[in-house]
Amino acid sequence: MDEVPMPAVREHDVLVDVKAACVLPNLPNVIRNFSSWFPHLPLPKLPAIYGLDSAGIVVEVGSQVRGDVKVGDRVYVNPGLSCGTCRPCRLGNDIFCDSYTFMGYFGFEPGSAQTFEDYPYGGFGEFLVAPARNLVKLPGNLSFEGATRFGYTGTAFSGFRKAGFGPGQTALVDGGTGVLGVGAVISALALGASKIFATGRNRALLSHLKSIAPERILTYGMDEDIVAAVMAETDGYGVDVAMQCLGAMAPAEEGMRTLLAVRRGGAFVNTGGVHTDLPVDSTDLMVNQKRLIGSRWFTTGEGQMMADLAKAGMLRMSVFETLGFSIDEVNEAIDALDQRKGGFTNIVVRQ
Repeated sequence: MDEVPMPAVREHDVLVDVKAACVLPNLPNVIRNFSSWFPHLPLPKLPAIYGLDSAGIVVEVGSQVRGDVKVGDRVYVNPGLSCGTCRPCRLGNDIFCDSYTFMGYFGFEPGSAQTFEDYPYGGFGEFLVAPARNLVKLPGNLSFEGATRFGYTGTAFSGFRKAGFGPGQTALVDGGTGVLGVGAVISALALGASKIFATGRNRALLSHLKSIAPERILTYGMDEDIVAAVMAETDGYGVDVAMQCLGAMAPAEEGMRTLLAVRRGGAFVNTGGVHTDLPVDSTDLMVNQKRLIGSRWFTTGEGQMMADLAKAGMLRMSVFETLGFSIDEVNEAIDALDQRKGGFTNIVVRQ
């Protein structure tokens, strides 16, 4: 444990008393050997305060913060930081910002180095400062611990929205029992999916996943022919959206098999980030006019949509099982990643 100065609140910022922060499964890779995986992505200078997905209470607002953000608000902090002035930001596409950076984690662009200096406080500290525009106001029926899973859930939620997914449509989630996959399944449910096909390796976890909505979720082992199963259940039509939620070490060809289960004009969304080249059948894409979409994060607006859906009982963040640690047990929390029950376990550092 280190003592650091209390963060200074600039005019458009807020100070948040952190109550919970998610310990991501990828965190050990970021800390220990991230440069060997993605050497082009900027990291914060050490010593750094990590902690990506944070939730807490607003305790101070900057002099130029307007609107309904006020002291005492329960909030999730979207860690996706942008400069606010580059061309993508001015067009409302903050995720494409030349300085886009994950607070308390890693960056994407050369400008991230300056962003880390501007906002050096991650969620594994008692307080953090963030731009007021990055706040998602939380409903009373959503715990701080539950809100810390907005990150992985939001990645899938935004992917479905990019694909134009809506009520009555069907989805295939490849890797449905993992951290990304569980979030994708509950996102599809919240968006009105009539049927969700989900794959996984662990039969017990698949059974647990199906229990969320037995009449709408169909589960299959990774050794089963998921394409044939989808076609049989959809009268040969295929799903509207297939989402790849496999881990970074999964073979790329394993994730791309589900493209064949996508209907004509449907979409394949890649959120899992397998870091090898994707073997894509370009003829299938062209002839059947399928779309291939990458989705790496979500906007603060989409985060607020998730909070509103959670308030209405449609986005069921309660499916996650919290395993909590105090802030001085952060090393134990990282070690506990090996104890997870697939994507259902939510390991948090809480105060």
